[in-house]
Amino acid sequence: MMSHTLRNHPCNLPQGTVITGKWHRHSYKLLKQLGSGANGVVYLAESKKGLVAVKLSDDHASVTSEVNILRRFSKVQGVALGPSLLDVDDWMNPFLHQTVPFYVMEYIKGESLPAFIRKHGKEWVIILLLQLLAALDQLHQEGWVFGDLKPENLLVSGPPPTIRLLDVGGTTLQGRAIKEFTELYDRGYWGLGSRKAEPSYDLFAVAMIMITVCSPVKLERKGDGRSQLLSIIQKDTILRKYENILLKAIDGKYKRASEMRQDILAAFHRSSRSHDQQPARHMKQASRRSQKRKRRKGKGVLETVLIAAVLLCVYAIYVYHQMLP
Repeated sequence: MMSHTLRNHPCNLPQGTVITGKWHRHSYKLLKQLGSGANGVVYLAESKKGLVAVKLSDDHASVTSEVNILRRFSKVQGVALGPSLLDVDDWMNPFLHQTVPFYVMEYIKGESLPAFIRKHGKEWVIILLLQLLAALDQLHQEGWVFGDLKPENLLVSGPPPTIRLLDVGGTTLQGRAIKEFTELYDRGYWGLGSRKAEPSYDLFAVAMIMITVCSPVKLERKGDGRSQLLSIIQKDTILRKYENILLKAIDGKYKRASEMRQDILAAFHRSSRSHDQQPARHMKQASRRSQKRKRRKGKGVLETVLIAAVLLCVYAIYVYHQMLP
């Protein structure tokens, strides 16, 4: 028997519920809830073609808006902006005798961005954010702003590791007021800008994502937001390398995601060159020391340094190719 809560919320359904579309007659067995929000509930479901994600909502206008956004996403070639749209239909809730609109999306297997970084290391932050910026640039060129951009709305699928955008409910036409936001990633909360839907709003959120993923500090605004964020950036070894870029995004000075992406690439290359030069300096020092030691021992040190330098170069080339859009 359904609880009082479930009876009174047409989108809260028990595991095992089968919903069948009124028009297309496709059936979906709900396996578990993946997430919920102001505009509905998303379930993992089983269909004839495999696992899918189903979103139900009692807000017809919201469903229509999100479906239109997903359709626009699908027209952008070469960049996986979000999950593919598979079906749109209505379902008659037999418990409430109420029509509930829903749509079906591709189920993207993967792990959250923070979980991926904890497992594989903070070095991956740059690679994945470069992918994210490429996707956002395409979205912005289509006239949209993602809006509610945060780690929870980013999934890393693969291999190869690929970042994907989830939950398009906050996506807003440029020029309008942001529909949905999360305080920590909202420049208005930090006193660093408006909630007008424009590319710089998303790019502020990208900077905040990088800060929160890299820094162990639990963020909460205390006093002057900019000074607080600058202090956190300067205390982290990775964030410090991209300080100027992060501050430029925080201050709303980037007009396009592609500009921020190019600056990150340039900073990464500078960092890579400095790492490449260190083994070379060590090789010279080792060579000088070897003249004062036994020839056999000096040769072993030099070979070790050479191997280390080669491995470092190979790693740098690998990372560079991973960053290409």
